[in-house]
Amino acid sequence: MSYPTPPPGYGYPGYGPPQDHPQATTILVLGIVSLFCALCGPFAWVMGKKALNEIDASGGAVGGRSNVMVGYVLGIITSVLMILYVIALIFFIVIAVVGASA
Repeated sequence: MSYPTPPPGYGYPGYGPPQDHPQATTILVLGIVSLFCALCGPFAWVMGKKALNEIDASGGAVGGRSNVMVGYVLGIITSVLMILYVIALIFFIVIAVVGASA
């Protein structure tokens, strides 16, 4: 006895490509936006790390790793650049204050 093949789009449960992580697109967008507004970088970094851990723990049941990874890396880059910018700003303010008082 043979069973009919299901029509396209009606696959069996558990088969086919894994669904993307629910926050994959959000993390990617935050990473891209952080290029223009560095304050979004730390959010992309933290959310990306959490999502990557969840994707790794799922054993392949959750996808979207590439989108999360791009947002995560962009979040790290912009966060580091923002920290360096703040350090440089503090340095120049200290130099200006010391120079003005001399």
